[in-house]
Amino acid sequence: LKKKNQDELRMATTSQPLRGKTTCKKIFWAVFPHACFILSLVIYAFLGALMFSHIEGTREVTESKEYRIFLQNLTYLVTFYNVTENENMLKKNIHDLFNTADPVWFINPADRWNFFGSLFFCCTVFTTVGYGNTYPVTRIGKYLCMLYALFGIPLMFLVLTDMGDILATVLSKSYNEFRELQSKILASKLCSGSTCCKRNELKCRTHSKIVVNEPLTIMELLRSQAGVKQGSVKYRNVELFEMLIARENENTQPVRNKSMERWSSCPELAREKTVSRVIKNFDKIGKELEKLDVPIVLMVLVIFVYISCAAAVLPKWEKNMDFQEAFYFCFITLTTIGFGDTKLEHPKFFLFFSLYIIIGMEIVFIAFKLGQDRLIVLYKKVISFCAEKNLPSKKIYPK
Repeated sequence: LKKKNQDELRMATTSQPLRGKTTCKKIFWAVFPHACFILSLVIYAFLGALMFSHIEGTREVTESKEYRIFLQNLTYLVTFYNVTENENMLKKNIHDLFNTADPVWFINPADRWNFFGSLFFCCTVFTTVGYGNTYPVTRIGKYLCMLYALFGIPLMFLVLTDMGDILATVLSKSYNEFRELQSKILASKLCSGSTCCKRNELKCRTHSKIVVNEPLTIMELLRSQAGVKQGSVKYRNVELFEMLIARENENTQPVRNKSMERWSSCPELAREKTVSRVIKNFDKIGKELEKLDVPIVLMVLVIFVYISCAAAVLPKWEKNMDFQEAFYFCFITLTTIGFGDTKLEHPKFFLFFSLYIIIGMEIVFIAFKLGQDRLIVLYKKVISFCAEKNLPSKKIYPK
């Protein structure tokens, strides 16, 4: 017995660091695919920023013929019109003149297309926001922008669906836990003391039954039988002992030995299993969003709170915005509409809000997915109702 206990202690001491290593490896391989998606998107954005800053930021600015004509017409309107007598005519002519102007004439490429400005432009491209205040001018820049969007938009959608699965699991679990807590509170209010005691006794009995059903040794199993003392002759059957010994061997020995052999003698098998698990995780992308069942009102409330938090922070560095304007801007950004009517004075500060933009787009995407499911259910009900109304009534013929 002492030798057995010492062997068990040695096995336990050697298995503890192995278990720690296995848990660390499991956590690493669980986080690795999600980290790869986000890291690849960040690297793609930085490479695009370097590319566009080099192409668009170093272009030569030449005064075109149209720009000179524009300046001549503007000086003519300012000098030969009397502002006090023909103010409305002056406003109309200036408005028409500026409609013919090109915004590129008033932009310094080195200031607009620095690294942070180019990075902000790349984020607006693969997020499909497209404000319109920054756009490529050269032909090479336009061609590269199309190619950049062709690969960047699917990568962004992949990150959105992957992170959306994580948010979907968090939302569904938190919502289910809230519902369980709410049901427990209501049950505790409705039930009386006697009924609660009976329920607790039943729970204890079921729990004790579950504990008894754990794997037992041969001697414990034979002692637990009620008819062992009375008729010991019945339990001398050789087949019964063989079945019990086989069951005992299945419950105790192979688990420890196989785990030790896999990690010590042949670690390549464990690596293959971890790699296969990671590959299977790639196949499960987008599955949690399909299982999500949360009320749409809750998602609208989450979006409102999320945008309100950013709208309270954004006017701290954008002085031309108040809370309402910032709320409108964040909503247009997260829904990827991007009118471009609201211009940012400091886009590089807003660029540090990129994590906020990605998470916000995922929340809006989940809300759109839930709204889509609700609309499909509504259309099914409407079509079934219309089909039942238009069905011909059964004619009853007399016998």
